[in-house]
Amino acid sequence: MASMKEQAAISRLLSFLQDWDNAGKVTRSHILKNFIETNQGKTAPELEQEFSQGASLFLVRLTTWLRLTYMTGLCLEKILKSIGIFLSAVSSNRYLIEFLEVGGVLTLLEILGLEKIKEEDKKESIKLLQVIANCGRKYKELICESYGVRSIAEFLAKSKSEETQEEVQVLLDSLVHGNPKYQNQVYKGLIALLPSASPKAQQLSLQTLRTAQSIMGATHPSIVACVLNVLRTMHLEVQYEAIELIKDLVNYDVCTALLKGLVALLIPPVKETSKLQPKILSDSTVLQLTAHLPVFLQQAAAAKAIGVLARGNNSLAEEMLHLRVVHSLMAAMGNTDHSNSQRQASLTLEYFVQMFPVVEEHVRKSMGEELYKLFLSNAEDLYMKIDSIQADILAANEVNVTRALNLGGLSNSNMGFYLGPRDQEQRAYITHFQEDVKGKE
Repeated sequence: MASMKEQAAISRLLSFLQDWDNAGKVTRSHILKNFIETNQGKTAPELEQEFSQGASLFLVRLTTWLRLTYMTGLCLEKILKSIGIFLSAVSSNRYLIEFLEVGGVLTLLEILGLEKIKEEDKKESIKLLQVIANCGRKYKELICESYGVRSIAEFLAKSKSEETQEEVQVLLDSLVHGNPKYQNQVYKGLIALLPSASPKAQQLSLQTLRTAQSIMGATHPSIVACVLNVLRTMHLEVQYEAIELIKDLVNYDVCTALLKGLVALLIPPVKETSKLQPKILSDSTVLQLTAHLPVFLQQAAAAKAIGVLARGNNSLAEEMLHLRVVHSLMAAMGNTDHSNSQRQASLTLEYFVQMFPVVEEHVRKSMGEELYKLFLSNAEDLYMKIDSIQADILAANEVNVTRALNLGGLSNSNMGFYLGPRDQEQRAYITHFQEDVKGKE
């Protein structure tokens, strides 16, 4: 038979639950506020003690009210915070199972897609999903099986709050770890976010992709084009993350495709740059437009990325020489419509000139002595000192270092300097070709 103390505790619980059942919206809001203030951070045993071993009776009322009202947004933030107290409590596995059994995950994901719901409410939904995901692999799989990756990624792209977006990143990072069954789904979702119109979403996706890529190992075929397109951004923090990811990707099977893509971006397609021509005649603000034309932003970022890669890995620098990177960098230096393209290309070319004598020789010959001296004196500020004729010389250059490397009659000893360890087979072929030519002579 229950003691007087136990009976009193049970009586208080029943009275509390009756007050909740009979309360209106305002009273329930006050009850939730008091519950959050007095129970934040409590363990499951402490909650059970607070509710006389009947905490689940209050939790089921919270989840029921959530399912009935979440589309209206009524007291949603307080409801979610209250449920969070149960789910995040130490030894709360029973509460978690009770919440999941009534479709808790689906409800939380649906909240993310509702336009009328406030951003703060959606952030609380994300926090609850974080708690669920951090409980283990099977819970991460449940979120993914509920089309969670798509809902979460779409919310990241549409969210207007950077603080909320950072919470979403934490959730995606959790889903990509310890989730072998669905980690590829998360990886693809992150790639799909790269064309997002939100710079913050792009930045966070790129950061998380670096982690996901190291876990995945193999690359997805679409990642090269998606990352290169991100270089069109005018946001430097996004460009930085894109280049950091590119530095990682050159260690995978997409290295050659990535290098070819970067070099190609140094000379934008005519159809892109020709869009400016009609505006030059009719619009006096054309200079402002050209300053932010996406292909020129991309051109400057590509020149910068090539410089970063070349300085970090001499083997990559050698490989890019065979892709006619010197010709393309000089062409970018002649782009008087975008000074940052000229500046970044000049700085990168300076490194190639310093590292490879064959490049120095061809660049000097193509530029002419006067322009070459200007270039050597201050590569970074060269774009401010050249005239239109010199810019045209750069833009129309026909430098072909590749031909010099392959067929320039280099001695075997010199060739070892110009060609790195990745080019040994090509070196053997060239040597054989030269010997064959001498024999015929």
